[in-house]
Amino acid sequence: MAEIEHVDLDGREELCRRIAWSAGMIALDGFASGAGIRMKGPQDFLTETDAAVEEHLKANLRAAFPEDGFLGEETGGAAAQHVWVVDPIDGTANFARGIPHYCISIAFVRGDTIELGAIYNPSECELYFARRGKGATLNGRPITVAPTADFNAACVELGWSNRRPNASYVAALASILDRGANVRRGASGALGLAYVANGRSDAYVELHMHPWDCLAGLLLVQEAGGIVASYLRGGGLVHGGPVIAAAPGIAPGLSEATGLPIAP
Repeated sequence: MAEIEHVDLDGREELCRRIAWSAGMIALDGFASGAGIRMKGPQDFLTETDAAVEEHLKANLRAAFPEDGFLGEETGGAAAQHVWVVDPIDGTANFARGIPHYCISIAFVRGDTIELGAIYNPSECELYFARRGKGATLNGRPITVAPTADFNAACVELGWSNRRPNASYVAALASILDRGANVRRGASGALGLAYVANGRSDAYVELHMHPWDCLAGLLLVQEAGGIVASYLRGGGLVHGGPVIAAAPGIAPGLSEATGLPIAP
């Protein structure tokens, strides 16, 4: 029998929690001061705080675990057997406009498995955290997905990006509405997934997401009892891909409505 590789998940968990909080202090300072903003592309904002937070996370991760890879939204990187996947500010358009619905997202991936996930909104002082097999929490308290099973009572968040044609999103929106669900968009995919884990929303759908936007949230939803797409096994770490994360009661119907597969 092959030897099982030992990975210090306890140490990585402690570090992940700690740097989520410390990065949050940098984000809060930038949010309060209205740090400089520029555009990377259509509806794609970048602030000085994005760079400062990512550098803080990268420096701390490399100092503690230099053997791990790093993949960040702003400075890039590459997939690796052990890799940290980071979005320094998810919801940058909200952040830039003074809307306190944004977050820092950190995931640790081993092979094709998400082992750790943290999503922190410093403006609301809410830290979501999950470790594979150990459940999901909000500020240390266990959370679970909603029990919703009726689309007429469901609230679904539909993310959007310019990586897919607008017509595809319009079709998905119409199909979800036709089933009776309410649809909203909060402009932070990571927080949208965290809200599914906490039962604030019943599902999150996006036709294409980058890994730094969704990996921590997908683990949160899984550990909170939800159903998600097989993102990593479909090559998501390298290419990105579609995301569906839902309470079990509406997951099959939502998959049918959008044409997006969910894990068995």
